[in-house]
Amino acid sequence: MDTAWLLDLRALAQTLNFSRAAEMRNITQPAFGRRIKAFEEWSGSVLVDRSTHRIIITPAGEIMLDAANDILQRIERATHDLSQERSATATLTFAATHALSFTFFPGWVQSLGSSVATVPIRLLSDNMNECEKMMAEGRAQFLLCHFHPNSEIRLHEADFKHVELASDILLPVAQRGKEGAPIHKLPGTPEIPVPHISFDEKSGMGRILAANLSPVESELHLVRVFTSHLAMVLKALALEGKGVAWIPRSLASSELEPEGKLAVAGDDRWMVPVKIVLIRSRTRMTELAEKFWMTVESASKRTPV
Repeated sequence: MDTAWLLDLRALAQTLNFSRAAEMRNITQPAFGRRIKAFEEWSGSVLVDRSTHRIIITPAGEIMLDAANDILQRIERATHDLSQERSATATLTFAATHALSFTFFPGWVQSLGSSVATVPIRLLSDNMNECEKMMAEGRAQFLLCHFHPNSEIRLHEADFKHVELASDILLPVAQRGKEGAPIHKLPGTPEIPVPHISFDEKSGMGRILAANLSPVESELHLVRVFTSHLAMVLKALALEGKGVAWIPRSLASSELEPEGKLAVAGDDRWMVPVKIVLIRSRTRMTELAEKFWMTVESASKRTPV
């Protein structure tokens, strides 16, 4: 059976006129009539009653029309699914934490040069918990995040691997006062604790800070005044003078300039060096994704982290 016959029968049922149906199908009326006849011979039934002035789809024709509609819908759906599959394999999908989506990702991709300049890219920005979930469920090929060996990433090392792209540092910052010093400074005292604008547990940076500052937390004398998983929100509140926030230097570099509105609120004891890493599954990915990973590995070996 020629699947074009199904479209012919549907066009004829819509118009109930051989001439208009042939025009709809963009063929001559005689050729259209021959195809309907061939369909009837294949099915062994009369599908169209031509004995009256206005043609009628016969009961056998109605049965075949229902089947034709079902088959055509299935073919259209399968064609759409295949198109989506081809599109997915031709796209690089990244999950990235919010801070790196804003500050690091655009420049980093551009730095990789012409090898990825024309590649379609999909960026999914979320908190670390959701990014890990996207990777575990296979909804993203790569995860871009901050990393510290003291803080666990909730993706099994047996199933995932990473490459280091750059270095960063989590700095305690506060609004810069008139004399250039921060209006809040670490450490506080039991009598005058420092207001702390903190990351919550959904944040990867929150986990890193908890792992690294817990041993000295009693020396800091902090009082939590606000919690969020968004580094941009913490920075905005620090700029307003609401307290001390630990945020990546990459996110605060312009505000930390001599004329900027933020100042480092503590010495080296309270700073946490971190790496920016790209994570992928150890299982083989699409050819496009594998080529991209090779490009990233090559670039990381040339560029000191």
